[in-house]
Amino acid sequence: MKRLAIVFLAAIPLGAANIEVLRDRWGVPHIYAKSTDDAFYAQGYFAAMDRLFQLDLWRRQNTGRLAEILGPDAIPRDRIARLVRFRGDQDAEWRSYSPDARNIATQFVEGINHYISSLHGKRPVEFQVAGYDPEPWQPQDVTARIAGLLMTRNLRQEVERAQDIRRFGLDEVQRLLPPDPFIKIEAPRGLDLALITSDILRDYTAAIAMPRFSPAPGPGEQGSNNWVIDGSMTTTGKPLLANDPHRPVTLPSLRKTWHLVAPGMNVIGAGEPALPGIALGHNEKIAWGFTIVGIDQQDLYVERLNPADSSQYRYRGEWRGMEVEHDTVKVKGRAQPADIELRYTVHGPVLHEDRARNVAYALKWVGAEPGGAGYLAALSLMRAQNWDEFLKGVAHYKVPSENLVYADTSGNIGWIAAGLAPVRNKWSGLLPVPGDGDYEWDGWVPLDRMPKSYNPPQHFIATANHNILPADYPATLSFEWALPFRFHRIEQRLRGRREWDRMDFERLQQDVLSLPALRFKAVLREWQLAETSPYCAPVQRLLAWDGQLRIDSEPALLYELWMTKIPAALFGPQLGARVNLETVLATLEQHPPAAVLESSLKAALAQLEKIPAGERQWGRLHRIDFRHPLNIAQWNRGPFARPGDANTVNATSGLNFQQSSGASYRQIIDLSDWDRSIMTNAPGESGDPQSKHYDDLIEDWANGRYHPMPYTRRFVEACTEERYVLQRGK
Repeated sequence: MKRLAIVFLAAIPLGAANIEVLRDRWGVPHIYAKSTDDAFYAQGYFAAMDRLFQLDLWRRQNTGRLAEILGPDAIPRDRIARLVRFRGDQDAEWRSYSPDARNIATQFVEGINHYISSLHGKRPVEFQVAGYDPEPWQPQDVTARIAGLLMTRNLRQEVERAQDIRRFGLDEVQRLLPPDPFIKIEAPRGLDLALITSDILRDYTAAIAMPRFSPAPGPGEQGSNNWVIDGSMTTTGKPLLANDPHRPVTLPSLRKTWHLVAPGMNVIGAGEPALPGIALGHNEKIAWGFTIVGIDQQDLYVERLNPADSSQYRYRGEWRGMEVEHDTVKVKGRAQPADIELRYTVHGPVLHEDRARNVAYALKWVGAEPGGAGYLAALSLMRAQNWDEFLKGVAHYKVPSENLVYADTSGNIGWIAAGLAPVRNKWSGLLPVPGDGDYEWDGWVPLDRMPKSYNPPQHFIATANHNILPADYPATLSFEWALPFRFHRIEQRLRGRREWDRMDFERLQQDVLSLPALRFKAVLREWQLAETSPYCAPVQRLLAWDGQLRIDSEPALLYELWMTKIPAALFGPQLGARVNLETVLATLEQHPPAAVLESSLKAALAQLEKIPAGERQWGRLHRIDFRHPLNIAQWNRGPFARPGDANTVNATSGLNFQQSSGASYRQIIDLSDWDRSIMTNAPGESGDPQSKHYDDLIEDWANGRYHPMPYTRRFVEACTEERYVLQRGK
């Protein structure tokens, strides 16, 4: 008979409102409460129990208090975090997420704070190493804007495009780096491209990077896959829904899995550990998942400063005074706090100033609107019972923009592109604009005009960050999307068969067939190599290859090495570094230049020969390391060999062949029987290095294995390893 650990937790030694929490063998807390208040309180308590150090780091990153523990180098990123905090009507802010959002957040942070107080000043092991204590939370901490800033990154594209035009010329950018849908790129009237420098992004980029006590990597790529099929395509006659959101793959995981049960609520799935509720998953009636749409939700304004008074900027023919707030930042190693200025124009926070050239750079973005905190509007989605209620919840969803796919137990499936989409009547949003007043947003694309589908005739829906705009769509949402290779592979598979079951979805989520590799093989077939050429043998190996980017594949390794050499050989090193894979392949397909193929293959083979003969496999080069923010060797995990690349369904993207982004969380939801749903969340549900759930899911994740997602009480009980009784005072 299975033995359970029963733990009584007394957060406040008063009253008798008990909350049951059953932790299953995979570390997921299943919370059974007598009220929703108690459920969210317990969620906060267990979030702190499992992820307190991660929560504290995120709170500090989001509220601009990293310099207290990281030192003076973090002051610039603290300034950005404070710059972008919400400055409007707090009542409107809370209502924008859900009618009860303020109360939910209050209960959630009360749970966090009660766990912290239960430590009685004893530092968990990570805080012992870091040398500081966790601090209490405030409800408004969950509405911080940095997470949303990370997911609305058009600002970077505007700056890079302006720099590309200066370096390569407008014609080359238009030809080789075109917008999608294609439009003519036009520099806004009065914009001096020489003013757009990389310095603008310096502090902004630091602010959205993961906080670490050693040098931090960049923010990583964002992406995701999701698809849903109706019952006409399944073996059960009910829908199946799959989702694998792509974010930086970190330790601890960016996702935390929960099951919240209270009167009127029974929902399971994943969210960010520092937020209440469930962002993707299912309740008793509906299931949903998301991928990033990529709506253009940011603009960079170049503000002209008054040479005689840098606190003034030119707007609509007159000098206006900036709003200026003075603040202080506590700094590790300094006796006195640092003074910072937070400056704002009519467009938004000033990210950077160039006093020598009398310009400032202000960010206008949807995160400044009420309801602009990332993912918190999921509180309005997770309790919907049907499509109409789901759409009402979508009205609250502003940041980030998401492709929300949907299925319900009645057999319906749907999709909508959710998020605030600014209306720009005078310009495209492709480049920064002067802040003189001629380039202003004119409201939002109405929700009823956003792209969507409900029970489509093809019986399935799929998205993968690709261009989702229907033909002749009248509004402008974006000109920048992920390349469509992942979507085309998913679509190809879904169109190719009927009678899908859950295991078929597992295989599709783990699919590593490279459509670009197949196109490249077609190019190679047209290459007229002499029989005596030393390149015949490697080319023949690639032509005989099936295009699968498996860990143990030598042709996959050669292909990946070769593809890194071709862009520079085709376009030169600078332009080649900016051109995307679709443009590279299209150029090769139009006229395969033998000299380019030969020189790039020669360079790839030279790199291949540096790898010992017995280790020439894709997984030898393509790996992932899980590094704790404190970078303590015994707490790090890896490396693990990885299949796929950025353009396979099992997406494993990153620089220099090292995976940094991808799907650490996956779910496959079976609407014929909720208990048949499965998931994975790497490296584990806990962030505590001393917990067995710190890394117990990492091997299964690395090998493409899943575990159950228990939902019914009977199944949860069967999977339970620990039982907690959380006592809460009244």
